[in-house]
Amino acid sequence: MLLQTIDWVIIGIFFVIVLGIGWVASRTAGQSSSEFFLGGRGMPWWLLGISMVACTFSADTPNLVTGFVRENGVVKNWAWWAFLITGMVTVFIYARLWRKSSVNTDLEFYEIRYGGKLASFLRGFRAIYLGIFFNCLIMGSVTLAAIKIGGVMLGLEPWVVVVGASIVVVVYSALGGIKGVVWADFFQYGIAMFGAVYAAYVALDQPEVNGLTNLITHPAVVDKLNVIPDFSDPSVWVPLLLFPIAVQWWAVWYPGAEPGGGGYIAQRMLSAKDEKNAVGATLLFNFAHYALRPWPWIIVALASIIIYPDMASIQAEFPNIDPTYLKDDIAYPVMLSKLGTGWLGLVVASIIAAYMSTIGTHLNWGSSYFVNDFYKRFVKPEATDKEMVAMGRITTVVLMIFAGTLSLTILDNATDAFNILLLSGAGSGAIYLLRWFWWRINALTEIVAMIVATVLAVILTLFVEDATVATDILDGMTMKILITTGVVTVAWLMTALLTPPEDKDVLRAFYKLTKPGGPGWKKVVEQAKADGQPCDDDEGVTWQMPRQVLLIFLGCTVIYSSLFAIGGFVYSNYTQGISLGIVAALGTFALLKTVNKLKLN
Repeated sequence: MLLQTIDWVIIGIFFVIVLGIGWVASRTAGQSSSEFFLGGRGMPWWLLGISMVACTFSADTPNLVTGFVRENGVVKNWAWWAFLITGMVTVFIYARLWRKSSVNTDLEFYEIRYGGKLASFLRGFRAIYLGIFFNCLIMGSVTLAAIKIGGVMLGLEPWVVVVGASIVVVVYSALGGIKGVVWADFFQYGIAMFGAVYAAYVALDQPEVNGLTNLITHPAVVDKLNVIPDFSDPSVWVPLLLFPIAVQWWAVWYPGAEPGGGGYIAQRMLSAKDEKNAVGATLLFNFAHYALRPWPWIIVALASIIIYPDMASIQAEFPNIDPTYLKDDIAYPVMLSKLGTGWLGLVVASIIAAYMSTIGTHLNWGSSYFVNDFYKRFVKPEATDKEMVAMGRITTVVLMIFAGTLSLTILDNATDAFNILLLSGAGSGAIYLLRWFWWRINALTEIVAMIVATVLAVILTLFVEDATVATDILDGMTMKILITTGVVTVAWLMTALLTPPEDKDVLRAFYKLTKPGGPGWKKVVEQAKADGQPCDDDEGVTWQMPRQVLLIFLGCTVIYSSLFAIGGFVYSNYTQGISLGIVAALGTFALLKTVNKLKLN
């Protein structure tokens, strides 16, 4: 795929703008560690919401959706659409709690919720495990996707892709801190969405496709259009709908979809001006993530089935593609070959933007863990803000070097390691939900869950074949998640009930700071009151769970209705589009009326 001079000029302008954003942000980012990692806690909801969705708009996401559609149809996207419930729970329950906690990172939470050496161990260990090891593995996998795209679209060697992209993203991330990352996200998301929409337009304009009407009536595409699973086949709807809704949303921890919020999502919430902006940011993120983004990618994927019905047709037109990368997900960058001069440069810039927004967020998030929760906490407690900012910038560079090295060397053989990481979070999600609302959970509870899950993950991944545990309905990996979730849940519940709770002063201080409310804290609140040290000065108001559950239902209704209303118009089913659009509008009205009744600062 040959880029002309104008294409390279457009890409060059894009890089200059991104670097300029980092330079402008650097004028305030170095003032303090709070500015560098949290933007001075003064960011508005709309900016943070776009930043969240930009981060999840990774370079490999369109490829993933394309692979889903080509292999199993549009319905396969329920593999990630079902995570909406996780997002809505974060929006309406946990966003305000995180902002109220006033911590610098979500790992700092451990030492306000728990006390003693075990709490310190949790904070320090997870700072290294998540901030360095886990984070670099994620960045490495995203960089590997960039290598594939760069090889297919530009004919670049892997090391050229890694070095070229890394230098720019490291510079603006290290210079501008979270402000540089968030404002770059805002710019990059606009470019990325425009590129995705234009790519869909060009795909529909191809002679073989000849417009949207011919696309959705083409014999090769018709059986791929369903958006609702076949409920007559449990092997389809159980793993796609029942398992995620009944188990996965609360049981499994994974960055970007953490039960209770966490990671870079928590970092954005902690950067908000106040609780209202934290809630608004996460709500905007979920709406844009689930309702607005999927359809341009789906259209390109469906068109690719007509133009490139199999891998042989792709290989015939692109004989230089490495056979290692010749899978259905490569159809998305291949479809971009249809773009004309100038537009090709813009869409390539949009893909670079998607990559950089993800990497920039992970760099700042990972360095915040290392600096705040390891370096400042354990290595040099007396470190000044200036020293912490300098260490944050150094860590940003080191993290990118680690991630780039992974993508160039061993990551193509890291499937087992990735599965171990995924399974090691199974069963622990319920702790992250309940630790805010149940006083009996202690630091040892989290440590036991972490150890049991990790041991099981290693055993099930390295010594148990998927076929051994697979059933006619659930695949081996899903069964392993269920097994791990069950064992880990029993282990941490027994630990919570059989070991001593945290010190009463720690529990009272946490409750007074965050005011989660509810029956899970009744004993602590009543005992504090009896001792003449009341910790609930807002009794009867803080427990808003019934209204929050209603908001979660309304939020899911609005976003799913919007998603399938857009789908109705794409499929020329205008009755579906209009009726679901009305449902979405009425749901939005009810949601806004209800959310205004929440007690938010």
